[in-house]
Amino acid sequence: MNHDGNMNGHEILRRIAQLPRQNTHTIRALRREISKELAAADRHTVMTLALELIRSGDANGRWVAYELVLHHPPARDGIGPAEVERLGEGIAAWSAVDCFACFISGPAWREGHISDDRVHRWARSKNRWWRRAALVSTVPLNVRSQGGSGDPERTLAICELLLDDRDAMVVKALSWALRALSVREGAVVSRFVRQHEGRLAALVKREVRNKLATGRKNPRVPS
Repeated sequence: MNHDGNMNGHEILRRIAQLPRQNTHTIRALRREISKELAAADRHTVMTLALELIRSGDANGRWVAYELVLHHPPARDGIGPAEVERLGEGIAAWSAVDCFACFISGPAWREGHISDDRVHRWARSKNRWWRRAALVSTVPLNVRSQGGSGDPERTLAICELLLDDRDAMVVKALSWALRALSVREGAVVSRFVRQHEGRLAALVKREVRNKLATGRKNPRVPS
């Protein structure tokens, strides 16, 4: 806590560092504790805290920041475009991008807090990580466990923008986006793959077709 009795980013990073083990289970358990402590906080307090953690450059702190916003209804439901992009500043690894897209930008897009045009701009970015973010942001549109109910129109619009991208991080994200949509819209995804057969990367075609046929991107090989 700082001298006013309010939590700050430094305090959270100290608590993360003091964990006997730093893994998904322990860090998420700590985040739940912190979320309880912040339950009565206003959205400005939580957003300020999240941005402190982002600016720290600490990977675990970034993850906690995204989950704090996701699990604080006033912060999550009142988020605006500028705040979304500020929370995305510095994304430079697939893990950071995927947390940002699944916890922040994807839900914000689904709920109408950021526009299609903004996500399309990310897809056209020279920065590989923002292009990946555009694709992974479609996942919360389509995955039931993330609140999605299916949105082939917006998903495929982003996929079309990145059909010819051969950056490995973007190719893998394109496969993920199509596979996530295929659970609800298998026929739509199958038609999209056939239509763009000549432009899609081989990995995308293989993984998506495997998913459509078997439910897995990489079917198990019989022993």
